[in-house]
Amino acid sequence: MLNNKDLLGIKELSVQEINLILDTAAGFKDVLGRDIKKVPALRGKTTVNLFFEPSTRTRTSFELAAKRLSTDVINFSVPTSSVVKGESLIDTALTVQALGADFIIIRHASSGVPHLLAKNLNASVINAGDGTNEHPTQALLDAFTIQEKKRKIAGLEIAIVGDIMHSRVAKSNIYCLTALGARVRLIGPPTLIPENLKAMGVSVFHNMEDGVKGVDVLIMLRIQMERQGKGFFPSTDEYSKNWGLTPERLCLAKEDVIVMHPGPMNRGIEIVSEIADGPKSVILEQVTNGIAVRMSVMYLLSGVKR
Repeated sequence: MLNNKDLLGIKELSVQEINLILDTAAGFKDVLGRDIKKVPALRGKTTVNLFFEPSTRTRTSFELAAKRLSTDVINFSVPTSSVVKGESLIDTALTVQALGADFIIIRHASSGVPHLLAKNLNASVINAGDGTNEHPTQALLDAFTIQEKKRKIAGLEIAIVGDIMHSRVAKSNIYCLTALGARVRLIGPPTLIPENLKAMGVSVFHNMEDGVKGVDVLIMLRIQMERQGKGFFPSTDEYSKNWGLTPERLCLAKEDVIVMHPGPMNRGIEIVSEIADGPKSVILEQVTNGIAVRMSVMYLLSGVKR
C-alpha cells in the first residue's frame, strides 16, 4: 500500500515506496507470462483513461494493466466530449467520477493538471504525463527494466541523452534513479539542458563522446519538435551528427551497456536503427515491463483508504 491515494510524481515518493512498486511489479510480470494473463485483484473497479494528448504506448499500457487486474476500462475521447463545448476540466473529471471511476489516468499538456484533479477528486489520480513536469510510471518502468537487466541500480552510471528541457521522462528519471543510488549524467546541447538541473545532483556533458564513456545505461530521448519550436539547434541533421547514438559512440560505453528509449523514436536522429533493433537494446522490454509496473501502481493505490 502506498501512502497516498494518487501517483502524481516520483518527487512525492519515498525510496521505500519506489522499491515497493518495483517489487510488486515483479510479481505481476510473472502473471503476464501465464496463459491466462489476468488476476481478479481489482474486479468491480472502473478505470478511465483521460488523455488530452496523443499517446500509443502509455494509454495502451494503462488499458492493458487495468484489464489484467479485471477492472472495467473506459477510454475518454476528448474530441467527442463536452470539453469541446467549453466544459471545465474539473467538471469533466467530477462527471467521470460520478459515473463510477475509481482510477483516473490523466495526460495533459499543462504541468500540474494531475495535482489539481487530485485535490478535487476522491478517485485515485495517476499522472500519465503532465506538460514538461513529470511522467512517473515511465521512470518506474525504466528503473524496473534496469534492475531486471543489471540486478541493481545503486552505483550504476546512467546517461540520459537529448532534449532534457522539454522531457518529463528525464525529470522523473532523475528523481527516481538518483534516489535509488545511481550516478546520472545528462548529455545534450547546452540549449536543451537547463542549468538548474545541476542542483539535482547530476553531471552535465555537452560532448556526446565524453558523456557516454564508461556508462552502464543509455536512455535516449526523443527530440520534441511539437513542444520546443525552433532555435535550440540548427537542424535535425546537425543534432544527429553531434548527439545521435551511433555504433562508434556506443563502443565508448561499457561492454554490457543497455540502451533504452521511452518512445516514440525518431530513427536516424537520436538513435540509428542498427542500435534500436540490436542486442544492446531493451526498448521493447520496457514496453512489456510498463504493463507490470502500471498494474503494481494501481494495485497498491487501491489499498489506500479514502
